[in-house]
Amino acid sequence: MLDPSSSNNQLPSIPGKRYFTIGEVSDLCQVKPHVLRYWEQEFPQLKPVKRRGNRRYYQRHDVLMIRQIRSLLYEQGFTIGGARQQLSGDTAKDDQNQSHQIVKQLRAELEGLLQLLKR
Repeated sequence: MLDPSSSNNQLPSIPGKRYFTIGEVSDLCQVKPHVLRYWEQEFPQLKPVKRRGNRRYYQRHDVLMIRQIRSLLYEQGFTIGGARQQLSGDTAKDDQNQSHQIVKQLRAELEGLLQLLKR
Protein backbone atom coordinates (compact mmCIF):
# COMPACT_ATOMS: atom_id res chain seq x y z
CA MET A 1 0.00 0.00 0.00
CA LEU A 2 2.82 2.37 0.83
CA ASP A 3 5.26 3.09 -1.97
CA PRO A 4 7.62 5.92 -1.04
CA SER A 5 8.85 6.20 -4.63
CA SER A 6 5.41 7.06 -6.01
CA SER A 7 4.79 10.75 -6.45
CA ASN A 8 1.77 12.85 -5.55
CA ASN A 9 0.95 12.99 -9.28
CA GLN A 10 0.17 9.26 -9.16
CA LEU A 11 -2.20 9.55 -6.21
CA PRO A 12 -5.93 9.16 -6.84
CA SER A 13 -7.99 12.29 -7.33
CA ILE A 14 -9.81 13.67 -4.30
CA PRO A 15 -13.60 13.19 -4.56
CA GLY A 16 -15.89 16.18 -4.07
CA LYS A 17 -16.94 15.19 -0.56
CA ARG A 18 -16.90 17.36 2.53
CA TYR A 19 -15.56 14.80 5.01
CA PHE A 20 -13.37 11.72 4.64
CA THR A 21 -12.78 8.87 7.07
CA ILE A 22 -9.27 7.83 8.03
CA GLY A 23 -9.60 4.78 5.77
CA GLU A 24 -10.54 6.92 2.78
CA VAL A 25 -7.67 9.33 3.44
CA SER A 26 -5.33 6.38 3.81
CA ASP A 27 -6.31 5.21 0.33
CA LEU A 28 -6.23 8.71 -1.19
CA CYS A 29 -2.75 9.47 0.16
CA GLN A 30 -1.34 5.93 0.10
CA VAL A 31 -0.32 6.16 3.75
CA LYS A 32 -1.40 3.68 6.43
CA PRO A 33 -3.88 4.88 9.09
CA HIS A 34 -1.42 4.50 11.98
CA VAL A 35 0.97 6.84 10.12
CA LEU A 36 -1.81 9.43 9.78
CA ARG A 37 -2.51 9.26 13.51
CA TYR A 38 1.20 9.70 14.23
CA TRP A 39 1.44 12.69 11.87
CA GLU A 40 -1.43 14.34 13.75
CA GLN A 41 0.79 14.37 16.84
CA GLU A 42 3.84 15.67 14.96
CA PHE A 43 2.28 18.33 12.71
CA PRO A 44 0.13 20.98 14.43
CA GLN A 45 -1.39 22.00 11.07
CA LEU A 46 -3.08 18.62 10.79
CA LYS A 47 -6.22 18.62 12.92
CA PRO A 48 -9.10 16.49 11.66
CA VAL A 49 -12.56 16.99 13.12
CA LYS A 50 -13.33 14.45 15.82
CA ARG A 51 -16.91 13.35 16.41
CA ARG A 52 -18.74 10.57 18.22
CA GLY A 53 -16.48 7.92 19.63
CA ASN A 54 -13.40 10.01 18.80
CA ARG A 55 -13.77 9.17 15.08
CA ARG A 56 -11.69 11.32 12.77
CA TYR A 57 -13.17 13.14 9.80
CA TYR A 58 -10.73 14.85 7.46
CA GLN A 59 -11.63 17.72 5.15
CA ARG A 60 -10.17 18.48 1.70
CA HIS A 61 -7.52 20.84 3.11
CA ASP A 62 -6.43 18.09 5.52
CA VAL A 63 -6.01 15.65 2.63
CA LEU A 64 -3.94 18.22 0.72
CA MET A 65 -1.82 18.83 3.83
CA ILE A 66 -1.24 15.08 4.23
CA ARG A 67 -0.18 14.83 0.59
CA GLN A 68 2.25 17.70 1.11
CA ILE A 69 3.67 16.07 4.27
CA ARG A 70 3.98 12.79 2.38
CA SER A 71 5.86 14.54 -0.41
CA LEU A 72 8.23 16.25 2.02
CA LEU A 73 9.01 13.04 3.89
CA TYR A 74 9.00 10.38 1.18
CA GLU A 75 9.98 12.25 -2.00
CA GLN A 76 12.10 15.18 -0.82
CA GLY A 77 13.80 13.31 2.02
CA PHE A 78 12.98 15.66 4.91
CA THR A 79 12.98 14.43 8.50
CA ILE A 80 9.85 14.92 10.61
CA GLY A 81 11.41 18.00 12.23
CA GLY A 82 12.56 19.39 8.89
CA ALA A 83 9.15 18.85 7.32
CA ARG A 84 7.47 20.51 10.32
CA GLN A 85 9.80 23.51 9.97
CA GLN A 86 9.24 23.65 6.21
CA LEU A 87 5.46 23.68 6.68
CA SER A 88 5.48 26.30 9.44
CA GLY A 89 7.86 28.63 7.60
CA ASP A 90 6.32 28.49 4.16
CA THR A 91 2.66 29.36 4.63
CA ALA A 92 2.53 31.45 1.44
CA LYS A 93 4.22 28.68 -0.52
CA ASP A 94 1.91 26.21 1.21
CA ASP A 95 -1.18 28.07 0.02
CA GLN A 96 0.24 28.28 -3.50
CA ASN A 97 0.94 24.52 -3.60
CA GLN A 98 -2.55 23.74 -2.32
CA SER A 99 -4.11 26.09 -4.86
CA HIS A 100 -2.07 24.50 -7.62
CA GLN A 101 -3.18 21.01 -6.55
CA ILE A 102 -6.83 22.10 -6.43
CA VAL A 103 -6.59 23.61 -9.93
CA LYS A 104 -5.00 20.42 -11.28
CA GLN A 105 -7.71 18.36 -9.61
CA LEU A 106 -10.52 20.51 -11.03
CA ARG A 107 -8.97 20.45 -14.48
CA ALA A 108 -8.77 16.64 -14.43
CA GLU A 109 -12.39 16.40 -13.28
CA LEU A 110 -13.56 18.85 -15.97
CA GLU A 111 -11.66 16.96 -18.66
CA GLY A 112 -13.35 13.77 -17.48
CA LEU A 113 -16.76 15.43 -17.69
CA LEU A 114 -15.95 16.72 -21.17
CA GLN A 115 -15.11 13.21 -22.31
CA LEU A 116 -18.43 11.97 -20.90
CA LEU A 117 -20.33 14.73 -22.70
CA LYS A 118 -18.64 13.96 -26.01
CA ARG A 119 -19.98 10.39 -25.95
